[in-house]
Amino acid sequence: MVLTKAELISSLQNEVRILLHLAGKIDPAKLDYRPTPKQRSTFELLKYLSMMGPALIEAARTGVFDSAAWTAEEEKAAARSFDETLAAIAAQKDGYAKQLATFSDEDMRGEVDPFGMGKTSRGSFIVNVVLCGCAAYRTQLFLYLKACGREELNTMNLWGGVDAPAEG
Repeated sequence: MVLTKAELISSLQNEVRILLHLAGKIDPAKLDYRPTPKQRSTFELLKYLSMMGPALIEAARTGVFDSAAWTAEEEKAAARSFDETLAAIAAQKDGYAKQLATFSDEDMRGEVDPFGMGKTSRGSFIVNVVLCGCAAYRTQLFLYLKACGREELNTMNLWGGVDAPAEG
């Protein structure tokens, strides 16, 4: 195993930490920013991130993508206020640990095909779809912030979830 369950949980929790750091940089007046009419707004992106990871881990657990359950989670996320959205994201820190606690090493090696695109192990699905999805969508949020004038943000904000040290 290349990544232990504890390391996977830690990586997902780090995604939560970085996402909350970036969300703290959002100017509330820019929550409706969207690069093009058909793309999610900043707020819509955050709402999506408040449900995506946990819902996809459930798909990994069952091996099936339940579109009705997904839609219900999307509807709950869509109804959240900004503060509720951030609280839902923050709750993922403990939530990921709880969700993954029940997965044995054998479970992680078990094959799933939630989207009908080919079998993969649960562990690989969680890394490639959930963890990588979190990194991709937080990068999208970072780019939205930059497009909204947050020129001071840099690689440390995106990958480290910290502000760069003040130049002295």
